[in-house]
Amino acid sequence: MRIAVVGLGVIGAAAARSLALAGAEVTVFERTAPAAGTTGTTFAWINSHQKNPLPYHELNVAGIAEHEALQGPGGQWFFRGGNLEWAHPSGQAHLAAALAELRRRDYPAEWITPAQARRLVPDLRVPDEVSDIAWYPLEGHVLPAALLGRLWGEARDHGAVLRCPEEVVAVTDEGGRARLTSASGESECHDVAVLAAGRWSEGLAGESGFALPMADPQAAGSATVGLLGYTAPLATRLGRVLTTPELNVRPEGGGRLVVQGLDLDADADPAAPPPPDGAHARELVARLRVLLAGAEGARLESLRVGQRAMPADGRTAAGFNDGGSVYAIATHSGITLGPLLGRLAAEEIVRGRESPLLTEFRPGRFAGVDKGAFAPLAPARFAGQQ
Repeated sequence: MRIAVVGLGVIGAAAARSLALAGAEVTVFERTAPAAGTTGTTFAWINSHQKNPLPYHELNVAGIAEHEALQGPGGQWFFRGGNLEWAHPSGQAHLAAALAELRRRDYPAEWITPAQARRLVPDLRVPDEVSDIAWYPLEGHVLPAALLGRLWGEARDHGAVLRCPEEVVAVTDEGGRARLTSASGESECHDVAVLAAGRWSEGLAGESGFALPMADPQAAGSATVGLLGYTAPLATRLGRVLTTPELNVRPEGGGRLVVQGLDLDADADPAAPPPPDGAHARELVARLRVLLAGAEGARLESLRVGQRAMPADGRTAAGFNDGGSVYAIATHSGITLGPLLGRLAAEEIVRGRESPLLTEFRPGRFAGVDKGAFAPLAPARFAGQQ
């Protein structure tokens, strides 16, 4: 089979890898550069934390297992260090309910004390009023560029080729094959086209004859945007994810950390990214100094506005159009789900094996539905929501 993949973020690279391993002839089209979309601006927290409804939770649990299986011994991009979370008194009931729900689903989650938390993160500073901390040992984080390198490297090893920069502006179903048209006006046919275009998915899917409404990735302060700070190297000890009321933090390698204050996301605007030494940066750094010993000299090397790829109903979409020549993948949880969705897509495309994990997530659910019928997605404003 000749298969085109549109987009070289984690989703596109995972699909290209699995398709090439399955024996397909794979060509990837990338409009600017690898990881130029959401993959380059993501908190990259691997979890199935408050992922509802149940089929979405189960999909994310399978996504975590896929990372474990793919990494194997000696991996350099997935770190299952677990996640520590606590809440203000006003949010404690919400956190307790979320943890109880996870335990009913047999998801590893438990309460630990501040002393136990400090044994896990020696430089952690727990507020005096916090007595109970949620511990999720199954969770972890990814270094997105390293993950992309692993996936795309193995795709290349098995014959996949990259055409970059080359922008695909239309994908149409033509007699059961997919015709791709580029910005230069050139066009060519492939047996199947995989749309892994992230926040650009809606337009391309529409050209191929099926609806894939996406939440607006440009809407300032919405659920699709958020601020991510990247620190200079710090002499602090952190090998796990922290999700706290004031700050979410994960390691980025080389002593660098990624920091996120969900309440500050209300000011995130892709049209006006804040400077790395402005008011938002100073606030993130101040919160980090309170949270971790060894962060006294912290500064941000960059402050980015992340733009999430989110189908309009907030749920993953993965599957064929009616003609069977265009397969779309769009999801908010792209880092957690990327390797799994790539493998399942390849099995469905090359082997014709439909996955029961994807039954609830077919793009066909959008057929005939007016995009205006979807209420705006609620922005993440407290720990565990994003």
